[in-house]
Amino acid sequence: MSNTITATDFNFPGQTAVYRGKVREVYSLDNDLLVMIATDRLSAFDVIMPKGIPYKGQILNQIATKMMKDTEDLVPNWLMGTPDPNVAVGKRCEPFKVEMVIRGYMSGHAAREYKAGRRTLCGVPMPEGMKENDKFPEPIITPATKAEQGDHDEDISREDILKRGIVSAEDYAVLEKYTKALFKRGTEIAAKRGLILVDTKYEFGKTADGEIVLIDEIHTPDSSRYFYADGYEERQARGEAQKQLSKEFVRQWLISNGFQGLEGQQVPEMTDEYVTSVSERYIELYEKITGEKFEKADLSDIDNRIANNVTRYLKELL
Repeated sequence: MSNTITATDFNFPGQTAVYRGKVREVYSLDNDLLVMIATDRLSAFDVIMPKGIPYKGQILNQIATKMMKDTEDLVPNWLMGTPDPNVAVGKRCEPFKVEMVIRGYMSGHAAREYKAGRRTLCGVPMPEGMKENDKFPEPIITPATKAEQGDHDEDISREDILKRGIVSAEDYAVLEKYTKALFKRGTEIAAKRGLILVDTKYEFGKTADGEIVLIDEIHTPDSSRYFYADGYEERQARGEAQKQLSKEFVRQWLISNGFQGLEGQQVPEMTDEYVTSVSERYIELYEKITGEKFEKADLSDIDNRIANNVTRYLKELL
């Protein structure tokens, strides 16, 4: 399992800084370009797992870039090119400090809040008489912002975003409009694949010339929840759990092995067999979400492959 990207240390032409996130590493260049590398790191419960998952970075990068191309007629995005299966290159943006979470169904966090007796989420009312995984009458936007301490996201209402000056009223109106348009398109794409886009999140930034654009990943199994459309109504009628297409299977494996990211808990052993099974599951997710066969990238010398592909692309670009 050594042929995975768990950390990078590149020095691209014009490089000025490196940001290392949970699963992505972003290289800033001095000409307002960003080189984003999707690693094979696996994150769950805000914890990085001890082993990388072969092809995971390629899968997430290729789903995200495909979905950006499939929505660029609706919403401008940061993407300029994908010189390598694990790499996206685009315009440097100043990110908005909110994630635009949109929910078409009462699942996950929304369902947990509902079960606890709450009927509003991020200032948005949720109708009485719903049960878990029911469809909302209309999709609801439930923004999140990063906590000042730690990496956990915090619910926040539209009113608080504006009152605290996190986003201007004018810009927030654009974020809402874009979020609804993207979710509608994502729902249509999913339906063609026999899927239901349950909920997802979008992140936006502003370019140097003031344009609001879509950034980060979009409609991936790490940022979205999908249900299989076939049998959805029957499972709801019987009160059964829905068949999901997301990385929820990783969380469930961790929970069943006594880990939820709490203090004092140990990450269970990830055997080579388990790592292979997760990789195969991600490939299955890719093929189901995109409707295309997954083509495995060459893993024999990943670092040189990425360095050569990105350097060649930058030379042609500049």
